[in-house]
Amino acid sequence: MSVAAIGSYEHSTHDAVKNFAQPLLYVAWDEHMIFSAPCCVTISLSTSLEDVVQKILPELYGQHPQFKNINWTRVQWFKSATMFTPNMKSSLAEHGFTHKSVLRFRTPGLEGIRGSCG
Repeated sequence: MSVAAIGSYEHSTHDAVKNFAQPLLYVAWDEHMIFSAPCCVTISLSTSLEDVVQKILPELYGQHPQFKNINWTRVQWFKSATMFTPNMKSSLAEHGFTHKSVLRFRTPGLEGIRGSCG
């Protein structure tokens, strides 16, 4: 449904990158429904994917009982809906992530608590 304004309508986006100390990155662990939505973190896009795995993901998902069982060599990585093969030493920016991008990861063999999503 379209909207017709009766005058000029200027709307500033409140979640623009300029309104944050660092860009926003949404992170989702596919098939792990204990987390109802992607987590959102502020992060420098110069951060390597290796640092995301070693420092950010344990903070976000480390309490999940399956997190310690992740085989990181088998993880499938997605930028939004597009699968990609990461270079763990490369930065988020080098992988094409920008403000408000979605980083998703899937862990084959780990399909949620008691296989709830398998």
